[in-house]
Amino acid sequence: MATRDVENGPVLGTPDDFSDRPERQGRFVVHVVIAILVAIVAGGWGYVMWTATGQATVPQQVVAFDASRPDSAGITFEISRPAGKGVVCRLRATDANHVEVGSKEVKIPAGEGYIRLRERLDTSAQASSVHIQACYLV
Repeated sequence: MATRDVENGPVLGTPDDFSDRPERQGRFVVHVVIAILVAIVAGGWGYVMWTATGQATVPQQVVAFDASRPDSAGITFEISRPAGKGVVCRLRATDANHVEVGSKEVKIPAGEGYIRLRERLDTSAQASSVHIQACYLV
């Protein structure tokens, strides 16, 4: 408990009342070690995100679609597949509110190059658009 008066000086003392702070050794080394650890963690996380993209995607393009019938919709599309690999494409029909009204998975056997396909999807309501949700190698 401090018993000094405020007029006589600071309650906690002056800087001359305390001993000098000891010199810090190796501060640069600590910063270098932390920087190396951060770089390793960032590199590892980057590698995990790079490899976690899942299955390889396949280039695809919708050529045309027909959504004129209330119970089905058609789509014509092209894909490009590498030699010796099969492809699975998920097709999706949506209504005017972008609600899914039909879907279908199409399995395409192994081959090479571009292939044009025509598929029909059964729908639960009138579709306004049909698109390829995803195509991946199997």
